[in-house]
Amino acid sequence: MKLLNPSLPVNLPGAGRAGSLRAMVLDWAGTTVDYGSLAPARTLQKVFAVSGIVLNDAEARRDMGLPKKDHIRAILNISRVREAWRAWGGYPPTDADVEEIYRQFIPLQFSCLAEYSTLIPGVVEAVQRFRQRGLKIGSTTGYTRAILDVLVENSRKAGYIPDCSLTPEEVGAGRPHPFMMYECAVRLQVYPMAAIAKIGDTGADIQEGLNAGAWAIGVAGTGNGIGLSREDFQALSAAEQEDRLASSRAELQNAGAHYVVNTLAEADAVLDHINDRLKSV
Repeated sequence: MKLLNPSLPVNLPGAGRAGSLRAMVLDWAGTTVDYGSLAPARTLQKVFAVSGIVLNDAEARRDMGLPKKDHIRAILNISRVREAWRAWGGYPPTDADVEEIYRQFIPLQFSCLAEYSTLIPGVVEAVQRFRQRGLKIGSTTGYTRAILDVLVENSRKAGYIPDCSLTPEEVGAGRPHPFMMYECAVRLQVYPMAAIAKIGDTGADIQEGLNAGAWAIGVAGTGNGIGLSREDFQALSAAEQEDRLASSRAELQNAGAHYVVNTLAEADAVLDHINDRLKSV
């Protein structure tokens, strides 16, 4: 665990009335399922390859965590990708192209889910500990409802069952907007927002939590910042592993995370620290 600015005063709205944490809102790919957040990256690379554009891993992952249509639009705004699109099609990408790529993306994403929907080791046990603390468990994602329903069902069979799960289409906008967080608060019946911690592996997750007035905890070691399967990551040398972890931690810290952990299973100490800070307000 790495504590970020633990000595700073608590300045979240409603912190003085929170008393203690009462809920957690967890991300999906890269945080609770799909070690390395491989499914969205691989699907984006496949769908852009249809248009003759080879996305590198950094381009596919730069805006991870956004709703998928917004993510596609952001990729098309990358200078190299725009020029590659112009060279391929003879014109710069348009909103109609975003819609067409998104239309192709959805079935490809479904085809990847079977391979990339496995729970990350330690998640079930961690969530059990969180519930023993009396915490309610919500979840948010950049996926569509239909895609998330598949993940929810697969996770239920494996022992992870959040109390509610929200997608951008159900609240009008996705990350970094806080609307899914607010709806989670409504469904979980938890208030103020300072009594909720958002946990995720991307900068968009962190911004979602901060914009909602909640605690924001980054997961550096299992998601987008690592970008490898568990087996491939473990095959790296110790120095290579630490380089990737350091880069992932820095990205989450720069996004404004209050805390960064390597895995969800390491969050218990952070929860204790947050509760101590809330009691001191």
